[in-house]
Amino acid sequence: MDAAPRLLAVFFDVQRGLPRQGPGSERSTLEALALCSQLPADPDVLDVGCGPGGQTMTLARACGGRIVAVDTCDEYLDELRERAQRAGVAGRIDALNADMAALAFPVGSFDLVWCEAAAYVMGVAAALAAWRPLLRDRGYLAFSELVWLTNDPPPAAAEFWRAGYPAMTTVRGVLREVRESGYEPLGGFTLPDSDWWSDYYGPLQAKLPVLREKYAGDEQALGVVAATEAEIEVRRRYADAYGYRFFVARRAG
Repeated sequence: MDAAPRLLAVFFDVQRGLPRQGPGSERSTLEALALCSQLPADPDVLDVGCGPGGQTMTLARACGGRIVAVDTCDEYLDELRERAQRAGVAGRIDALNADMAALAFPVGSFDLVWCEAAAYVMGVAAALAAWRPLLRDRGYLAFSELVWLTNDPPPAAAEFWRAGYPAMTTVRGVLREVRESGYEPLGGFTLPDSDWWSDYYGPLQAKLPVLREKYAGDEQALGVVAATEAEIEVRRRYADAYGYRFFVARRAG
């Protein structure tokens, strides 16, 4: 088995069963949704990089209409479908395997494009440019993105994220990309530290001893586990230096 596919499989094993695949919470999803103050009563929503659908379910409970949730991981999509079925909203959620960089929806299909902690996969500027045509006139965009909260981050944090996410910028930098991509920023907020731990790093850290035992003697797999531990430790030490920021904007004319 090639190293890259195998390491990707280990990565998914690390992430498997978590409530979320990145920082976030129902409270933060609802706070961002509230900034989309002029949505139709039954909006058409696109949830990009939906994962197992924590935020998808929050959106479905908070507003009527149809939600198209896309991801490239069938396991996550199956989990979302099961969640939707149990909650009685399966008829309003379409979970589709689709590449966020090549979404084949007609122009102007959605009132709201949503993306939590996944725009980095394409890069923010590329994502915003690709998704803008999918929005109706004055449609909303809401996404969360990892940003520096200081212009002078501690060297250890800067070194870690320079390797892990070299395109990471500041709030001002993301807002510039939002405007240059044809959107009008409406507001935003930094996710609280609890959004990192309650449904993501906390459950993830609890899995690590089991994973170290499972992959004992497997240096490649243990490297993935060690990288996860290092990421958690950087967050624990330097939480004031960086965070996830929700950005809410509207398609400009």
